[in-house]
Amino acid sequence: QVQLVESGGGLVQAGGSLSLSCVASGRTISSYTMAWFRQAPGKQRELVAGSIWGGGSRYYADFVKGRFTISRDNAKNTLYLQMNSLTPEDTGVYYCAADLRSRPKQYEYWGQGTQVTVSS
Repeated sequence: QVQLVESGGGLVQAGGSLSLSCVASGRTISSYTMAWFRQAPGKQRELVAGSIWGGGSRYYADFVKGRFTISRDNAKNTLYLQMNSLTPEDTGVYYCAADLRSRPKQYEYWGQGTQVTVSS
């Protein structure tokens, strides 16, 4: 079992930055593919970025490329998401997820989410 707890969300003006963290417990994340998802009001949850286990490949949704950076610190069992040049369209609840597979369609473990609100 893996428990995930996100933090770092908040209210920021358009053009600003936020840094999200996801602390894992129960298992070391080095063996897990980790990802960030988000869900805006009235919309489906969507993948933002992922980091494949082993610290190898990272992948991003087109709408965040060049603005967001996913990283992980396996020693701290923590996943990060640095978000720059935020726009109101980035508003939503951001979730951390983990799975043992490299590119899972459905992630097994989820955090409770952290709210990000970008004002115009």
